[in-house]
Amino acid sequence: MTVDIASITEDVRRESAFVQQITAAIETVIVGQKYLLERILVALLTNGHILIEGVPGLAKTKIVKSLASLIDARFQRIQFTPDLLPADLIGTLIYNPREGAFATRKGPIFANIVLADEINRAPAKVHSALLEAMEERQVTIGDTSHPLEQLFLVLATQNPIEQEGTYPLPEAQMDRFMLKIVITYPAREEEQQIMRRAATADFAALPAARVHPDDILRIRAVVTSIHLDEKIEKYILDLVLATREPTRYGFADLARHIAYGASPRASINLMLASRGMAFLRGRAYVVPQDVKDIAPDVLRHRIIQSYEADVEGVTTDAIVQRLLTDTEVP
Repeated sequence: MTVDIASITEDVRRESAFVQQITAAIETVIVGQKYLLERILVALLTNGHILIEGVPGLAKTKIVKSLASLIDARFQRIQFTPDLLPADLIGTLIYNPREGAFATRKGPIFANIVLADEINRAPAKVHSALLEAMEERQVTIGDTSHPLEQLFLVLATQNPIEQEGTYPLPEAQMDRFMLKIVITYPAREEEQQIMRRAATADFAALPAARVHPDDILRIRAVVTSIHLDEKIEKYILDLVLATREPTRYGFADLARHIAYGASPRASINLMLASRGMAFLRGRAYVVPQDVKDIAPDVLRHRIIQSYEADVEGVTTDAIVQRLLTDTEVP
């Protein structure tokens, strides 16, 4: 099958104009965090969910709220706490004594963009309810299932699990997140700029909406059309399958550090996210560097370390970096 690269390139050029608009608008509110913004845009344009991890005070919540304000869509922020109930998230049935019947009161999950703040402070039942919404794009209230919006994105933030009152997310729920982004403290120059803005109250107001949900859905179709060569497919499979069978793929020394490898969702999401990266870079085709740049964010939360890895201090990021360094690039 022939691929019309020229036609796809024109579509990418035409539709990617909004990326510069959003980036410029975000930079009036947020100092730095370009890496995080790029990954959020990848998730938005490939219909994935994203988990953002970092200590408090790194503007995780603010950047999500700023991005949501640029999209003419319904936005909900949900603060996850140990006493949160599933009904607080998805809604519940309310009895009307006059009519003698139950009415459905929908919860904040019925929005286009949902910010799940400090997601790892909530109990397991809440995660179970969120899991259905993320995976099935629907929620069940009573005995009735309610579909969610076509544009539905969960942007979750979590504090490092070493902090008091936090709990590791279930592996099944972690796997539903397309990307897990780990952000650190800003650079010295960036923090100096933050200090100066805070001292003079020079932070701009949240930008006005510039993108409609229909625009996002249209752009997603363009991202899906971006060409991914069979050699790139093989490269993606080599990376993912090496986490499951490291010895077979030439990483025998990693076998004792990996308890469970990445699921098939990793292959799917790495393919989609690589197309998203190509789109943001104005290309109609995926190159190996797109895969390498986004692979750590797709794989870090899908590899379960062994006890030996914990003892020796070998992180999943280190495992992924080794795979990227030594796997043959097409």
